[in-house]
Amino acid sequence: MKIRKDDTVMVISGKEKGKHGKVLKVNPKKETVIVEGINMQTKHQKQTRKVRSEIKHQEGPIHVSNVMFYDTREKMPTRIGYMFEDGVKVRYSKRTGSPVN
Repeated sequence: MKIRKDDTVMVISGKEKGKHGKVLKVNPKKETVIVEGINMQTKHQKQTRKVRSEIKHQEGPIHVSNVMFYDTREKMPTRIGYMFEDGVKVRYSKRTGSPVN
């Protein structure tokens, strides 16, 4: 997967199309990402002896094909590629050709 934790991504399809946020968690096995503030879901917490019942709002997973890396310098979404610099594999922006952290 070309998307990593702490990357900024833009949603390119679905009900949240056009929004962008930081990746909180990546699940390569299921090919999903959890993005901060995107795909909010409601969870009902059952009451226990220590915790009262409550309704929680948390981010749900999004398939990686529905998000695109968002270049914060260019303020545009871009595709990611790989290249070797001094024998080290690095990611780069296909829009600008510059390396991505």
